[in-house]
Amino acid sequence: MTIKGIDVSSFQSENYHTDGFSFVFIKITEGTTYTNPKWVAQRKTARDAGMVTGFYHFARPGSFEAQADFFLSKIKLADGDILALDWEDHGVSNSFKDSWIKRVQHRAPEHRTVLYCNRDFWLHRDSTSFAGDGLWIAQYNGNPGRPDIQHPWMFHQYTDDPVDTNVGNFKDKVALRAWSSHRELASFG
Repeated sequence: MTIKGIDVSSFQSENYHTDGFSFVFIKITEGTTYTNPKWVAQRKTARDAGMVTGFYHFARPGSFEAQADFFLSKIKLADGDILALDWEDHGVSNSFKDSWIKRVQHRAPEHRTVLYCNRDFWLHRDSTSFAGDGLWIAQYNGNPGRPDIQHPWMFHQYTDDPVDTNVGNFKDKVALRAWSSHRELASFG
């Protein structure tokens, strides 16, 4: 009951491999100064392939408001686009994480907003279990769909070889698209 997807950033080609993948998360921004120069072309590749598309912001220490606004200012959102916070920097607090997600949810209420973090952050840095509309958990254990956490998860990034590969906890792409478009609550696997 899982579907596969990938995560791309400026390290990947604008015309990345899409066969066999139902979704993609594309890095758009980091902090308040960096924008992925390939993200528009990477979005086109995803849309041309019919993939469900998500976009993420890599959090850095600083103002959560400025970073959320910077991220949202770069995107012209389409129905079903998923938004994500990438929480990996040890200088970014749990409070920042929660506040950023809530601000993005408030400013883009028609879009799902999820949290990306690794298993260590989730188990040892998180203090609220707040992940917005869902948790995207990274644990490179080579065991798709088994991230070794108790909390319900939406996406599991299980390897980075040869690219960051994920499974989505959805019956199929139709269920993911319905969830991302708020048309119905998809059931989890």
